[in-house]
Amino acid sequence: MHFGVFDHLDRNDLPLDRYYETRLKVVEAYDQAGFYAYHLAEHHSTPLGMAPSPSVFLSAVAQRTQRLRFGPLVYALPLYHPIRLIEEICMLDQMSGGRLDIGFGRGASQIEAAMYGNDPAKAELMYVEGLQLIMRGLTQKTLSFQGDFYSFDDVPMELEPLQKPHPPVWYGVHSPISAERAARQGLHIVSLDPADKTRTFTDRYREVRCDTEKENHMEPMIGLGRFIVVADTDKEAVQIARRAYPRWHRSFNYLFHLRGGKGPVHQRPADLETLVNIGLGIAGAPETVTEFLKAQMAEAGTNYLVGQFAFGDLSLTETLHSLELFTRRVMPELRSID
Repeated sequence: MHFGVFDHLDRNDLPLDRYYETRLKVVEAYDQAGFYAYHLAEHHSTPLGMAPSPSVFLSAVAQRTQRLRFGPLVYALPLYHPIRLIEEICMLDQMSGGRLDIGFGRGASQIEAAMYGNDPAKAELMYVEGLQLIMRGLTQKTLSFQGDFYSFDDVPMELEPLQKPHPPVWYGVHSPISAERAARQGLHIVSLDPADKTRTFTDRYREVRCDTEKENHMEPMIGLGRFIVVADTDKEAVQIARRAYPRWHRSFNYLFHLRGGKGPVHQRPADLETLVNIGLGIAGAPETVTEFLKAQMAEAGTNYLVGQFAFGDLSLTETLHSLELFTRRVMPELRSID
């Protein structure tokens, strides 16, 4: 089993300069604790996303860590010109010594896309065309393309990634169909959905993966994302998480309260108790957290736990103590699972 981190970089009450420095100290702790990778979300015009340019923050991560892999989960492709993004990916991979992982999507929020002047109805088409271009540009010396959104001929690709043929690619899954698509392309996957629903994704992923195994020698990472707060006692952990989680949830729904609409496609409950009851997060002493995560990983059929450890108004002290307990008391128990 491997362990990773998912981060929205949602805002708290710290001034932004201190906020970024504090979060980078937390990322340093992930590196020192032996986490496999740090996955960063992209959002715009909302306190949910203080890293609207993931590449900028990740360039700092590259310099502040030694072993930790990192990358966007995901780059919102309709907001980028593909050639510019190819260049950023190559730079990050070279600057980090080949520690970049990449993920792409159409963007989770129609409101954010509209603020950029994009037509949300075209987001899926832009994503498909942009992804095709980027994967081609990462592996070729010149790039030519004629599409509905992008057209150019013989553009020199002066930059190249350090990892060949390109950095590992991740995909967020929410259905068996998306899991099947990821398996056929040899992508790593992460689910943020309940464990029983995730099991339908992971079963289909493995079925398709077996059919393409001859072409794919890379061990697949099958991830499950959960909010995690660890403290010395259950009572203390619940008090901390009960305070911090609603702050994150307000940021998660900020644009929808501001502009109206149906809310996020993959909504989360507003209170900690419901979050825990449906299995999307846990707050407790090490033994409580271990028991919960063992059950979740077994039911979901996953081999990669992606924890969201820093969120809402969690302080640096609270987050680092949670990480210390998780690393020392929870990780060894989970690694013992066959």
